[in-house]
Amino acid sequence: MASFTTIQAEARELAGKGAARATRRAGKVPAVIYGAKQTPTLISLDPREVMRELIRGGWRSRLYEVTVDGSSERALMRDVQFHPVSDKPEHVDFQRLAAGEQIRVAVAVSFLNEAISPGLKRGGVLNVVRHSVEVLCDPDSVPEHFEADLGSLDINDNVRFSDLTGTEGAKPTITDRDFVIATVAPPTKSAEIVAPEAAAAAPAAAKGKAPAKPANKK
Repeated sequence: MASFTTIQAEARELAGKGAARATRRAGKVPAVIYGAKQTPTLISLDPREVMRELIRGGWRSRLYEVTVDGSSERALMRDVQFHPVSDKPEHVDFQRLAAGEQIRVAVAVSFLNEAISPGLKRGGVLNVVRHSVEVLCDPDSVPEHFEADLGSLDINDNVRFSDLTGTEGAKPTITDRDFVIATVAPPTKSAEIVAPEAAAAAPAAAKGKAPAKPANKK
């Protein structure tokens, strides 16, 4: 059973830019819950609660139970708009979840056992192709994250979707191949600085030159 994070909200009646600005002047963040073939629900949020979720990371795949006036709705936080100067959240979009209706969600990948990977111990470099994977799944079974075990990977080895754990009940949106999540690339070599042969040969050439003849005096 999936776990839900509770977030408190207040109902707001008016839509539009003017109403949203008034909500911000009151110290709240305007938001909306849409989807599941229902009328959008206009709400306002405490900016501290919004920032708490953003700082935690992974908010796009976290399941929320948004409580409004004693009732609650299950939703995903789909988008956050920020002020161009202060970078504070200005608006939040939630997608309402309907039982039995699959949702598209990006699930973060957690990498384990980097310290014991033979390839990384030999100087290899972990090249992460996908930090998250977009999947389709039921709202009640959204994984918090997938796990990629790097413990046995040598140089030029890779992790593919089929190697991840925690993918039960989740179907990737990429279906035509077993795509790569990360690879262990060979170590990068420092370029050697070699003096040009011409520079080394210049003094020797200069020694072999005949002395210049003095100019004839009139």
